[in-house]
Amino acid sequence: MEKLLFITDIFESLDAKKDTSILMMEEAIQRSYLVYQCQLEDLSIINNSVAAKTNTISYNNDQLQKNEKKESFPLNDFKFSFIRKDPPVDEFYINALHLLGLAQSQGAKIYNDPLSIQSFNEKIFASYFSEFTPETLISASIDEINNFYNFRNKKPIIVKPLDGMGGKSIFKIESFDSKDIKILNHLTKDEKTQIVVQEFMPEVYEGDFRILVIHGKPFQKTLARIPQGNSFKGNLAAGGIGVARDITKKQFKIATEIGTYLMKHGINFAGIDIIGDKLTEINITSPTCAREILNQTQINPIHEYFKIL
Repeated sequence: MEKLLFITDIFESLDAKKDTSILMMEEAIQRSYLVYQCQLEDLSIINNSVAAKTNTISYNNDQLQKNEKKESFPLNDFKFSFIRKDPPVDEFYINALHLLGLAQSQGAKIYNDPLSIQSFNEKIFASYFSEFTPETLISASIDEINNFYNFRNKKPIIVKPLDGMGGKSIFKIESFDSKDIKILNHLTKDEKTQIVVQEFMPEVYEGDFRILVIHGKPFQKTLARIPQGNSFKGNLAAGGIGVARDITKKQFKIATEIGTYLMKHGINFAGIDIIGDKLTEINITSPTCAREILNQTQINPIHEYFKIL
C-alpha cells in the first residue's frame, strides 16, 4: 500500500468536526492509502536525505486516532506529502520549508510547493492580482496609514498583520484617534513591521466568501462566512457562521484566473477570500472550509482533490 504524509499542527489540536486536514486523512484512508502524520519539528536530514519521524493515523470506533509509536521514513518513501501547518509562517516554519524544498529536489512530491509557500505571503499574494483587490496599502508607517485614511475621505479602514489567520488582530479604524494609533503602534511594532491596510467593505455583512481552488479550478460550492452580532469578522474562528452557496460568475472568473497562476507554482489546493467582488486573501498554507461545504451540500471538495492526484 502507498503511503501519504500530512505535516500539520499537533494532531490532537485538529478539530475532527471541521478540520480540512482531518477530512483529507479520512479520504486518503478510504482510498486505501497508509496515512502518516508529523509536525514541523519532526523533520530532519539524515545521511543527506530529508526524513520525518511520523505517527500512523487510522480509524478506531469511526474516529481517527494517532498511533503513539513513531517511525522514521525518508520523504521519498511517501507517494505525496502535504504541508498543512497553520500560520504564522515564522522562522520555525521557514526552516522546515527549507528542508522540504531540499526533499523536493531529491524527488519527494510535496503539496503545496514549499518554495511557493516561502515566496508568497498570504496577505500580500492578493496584490499580484491588484485588478481584483480593494484599495490597499501595505506599510509600517502610521503617517502613510493616516494619509491613506484621509485620502479615502476618512471612511473606515481595516488593518491586519501580515502573518495572522482566523480573524486574529484585525481591527476597524474609524476615527484615527489615540486609541486607533495605539492599535497601529502595536500591530506595526512601533513602525518596524508592515501591516495590511484596506478599505472597509460593508458587503462583508453579506458574507466573506471562501472559494476553494482545486488543481487550478474553482470548486462549485463556496462558503459565505457571515459576521454575527456587532462583529465585522466573518472568519469562523472569530464567530462567523458559514453558509454554503453556489459560486457566482464573478467569483468563478477571479478564481479561474488565480488558479492558472497557482498551478504554475505547484499550488494545487488553495482558498481565496472574496468580499463583494473584491479579492482580499489567497490562502495556500492550510486552506479550510471543505468540511463545512461537505456537511451542508453533501458534495465533497476533498473527493475532487484526490481524484486528480
